[in-house]
Amino acid sequence: MIKLKNAILCVILLSLVGACSNTKKMENKKEKQYSKIAIYQVFTRLFGNTNTTNKPWGTIEENGVGKFADFTDKALEEIKELGVTHIWYTGVPHHALVNDYTAYGISNDDPEVVKGRAGSPYAVKDYYNVNPDLATDPANRLEEFKQLIDRSHKHKLKVIIDIVPNHVARNYEGITNPEGVESFGASDDVSVAYNKDNSFYYNPGEAFSLPDWKDGYSPLGGEENALIDGKFDENPAKWTGNGSRASKPDQNDWYETVKVNYGVSPDGHRDFDTLPENFNQESYKKHFEFWQDKEVPASWIKFRDIALYWIDYGVDGFRYDMAEMVPVEFWSYMNSAIKMKNPDAFLMAEVYNPDRYRDYLHLGKMDYLYDKVDMYDSLKHIMKGYGWTDHIPVVRNKFNDIEHNMLYFLENHDEQRIASPEFVGNAETAKPAMTMLATIGTSPLMIYFGQEVGEPGAENAGFGNPSRTSIFDYIGVPTHQRWMNGGKFDGGQSTAEEKELRDFYKRLLNVAISNEALTGESREIHYYNKDHTENYDHRVFSFVRSSEDQKLIVVSNFDTDVSHEFELRIPKDIISKWNLSEEEYELNDLLYQQKGKLILKNGEGFIKVSLAPLESFIFELSINE
Repeated sequence: MIKLKNAILCVILLSLVGACSNTKKMENKKEKQYSKIAIYQVFTRLFGNTNTTNKPWGTIEENGVGKFADFTDKALEEIKELGVTHIWYTGVPHHALVNDYTAYGISNDDPEVVKGRAGSPYAVKDYYNVNPDLATDPANRLEEFKQLIDRSHKHKLKVIIDIVPNHVARNYEGITNPEGVESFGASDDVSVAYNKDNSFYYNPGEAFSLPDWKDGYSPLGGEENALIDGKFDENPAKWTGNGSRASKPDQNDWYETVKVNYGVSPDGHRDFDTLPENFNQESYKKHFEFWQDKEVPASWIKFRDIALYWIDYGVDGFRYDMAEMVPVEFWSYMNSAIKMKNPDAFLMAEVYNPDRYRDYLHLGKMDYLYDKVDMYDSLKHIMKGYGWTDHIPVVRNKFNDIEHNMLYFLENHDEQRIASPEFVGNAETAKPAMTMLATIGTSPLMIYFGQEVGEPGAENAGFGNPSRTSIFDYIGVPTHQRWMNGGKFDGGQSTAEEKELRDFYKRLLNVAISNEALTGESREIHYYNKDHTENYDHRVFSFVRSSEDQKLIVVSNFDTDVSHEFELRIPKDIISKWNLSEEEYELNDLLYQQKGKLILKNGEGFIKVSLAPLESFIFELSINE
């Protein structure tokens, strides 16, 4: 009898433990943020600017500039609540600009080798410091950036900054180098075109000449300036950043920059070791070990030390500009060193040659690459009305083995704003494309500040043309400024349309980062429905996502003015794999909580769908356990 009582007591205790365990599992599932990444790219000097003057070629006093301090706790909390995991502060390293900071020991930059007045963030002048424009007190600029890093981390945002390995500003000047660090070019042998350990390439015996200005261009829009005198003192001339060897580059060359030498001679000989065969399968630790007894060009060491300096400073990762213009062996060397310091460092690269993607990922040890040439370009065609959604699976199938590494976006600082007439002229048109990008794969998603409120990039800032928000001049960003509302960051001046669009992005990004099926399996059902479903066509797209505990069905209408009604079909093999056997299942749309039903007939699933123009559903299947 005692034994029986003890047995019953054990069963009760086990039941209680099981119940507690199940409750704990449910709590953990509710609290867990899944591994999908959402990046918010922000052009740092534009974000906090409340000045609305927007005079072409306006000075910093006339047009204003944003500061590190403008990223207040409120601003960062709003960005976090938008559904963001990582923030890319674009334009942080000190680059050439037309503003007088000589009082802080910084030399003036010649406007003839600066693009715009505020300068290109990709003409870095001092890699061990930050843009003085961004500081409330330029003398304290590094500490102010450190405070921004700490605030960002407090709001659980990972911090990314740029590293531009291929080129530096024509007048690079490392005035704040750490002790023992020599600046680029400081000890170059300028009597030769090439030396393995030179920072730059030279044209001995030839002085640099400015480009011949065309199409009515003149530095600073023709404004008088003591430094504008038709010449820039550089003798011998250095090769230009885009690879031009001419001592007098063309206006369309990257004339404001000089190309960094990575140990590749002018005739293409490589003065460094190549990676062993099949090294694409090796870990970053093996790559790091490989380089320990190798002699490498001096520029490799300089950039490795720069990256490690910022990692030690608290930065969580980097976006690499024009990474494919630098040998992949260098990336193996530098990225493996970064990963040894911080295994979780976020390494994202701008690479535009799909044939080299796998080299830069597996040999160069990158984490993520831009999917510009295939996915972005394809979606742009679809959004413009002449592309077919049939092409989306074709693009994805090309990269099945590396889909996790392909960074999706529709805007960044290089691309036209969606709302610009040169793209589609209406920010709403992006909704189905963004829904697809956010939910179809396991790869990161990126949006560009102002995209979430429909910024059209219409301002004439000075250097360059509208349709892209200027990265060269002091300017305000009107739709973003209305949301910023004088520093309240509450959308107080936003239009109803801007508020609705931001609400959509907030819903979508939060769905993307908090649903486990979006890190699970993905399968398109588009072609199946094109073949079997009446009224389903190439302006609609559909797919399913699944994990052990969650099943999602995503369907989008890319048409801007046509509604679609049809019975979406879920193939039998998917129904079987999901172990569905009931005649009917409830569906809940994760975006706007609309309801639907999945009906099973002869082992196949059917969902009645009515899609308004540009509407999407992310249906979650309710399964009773």
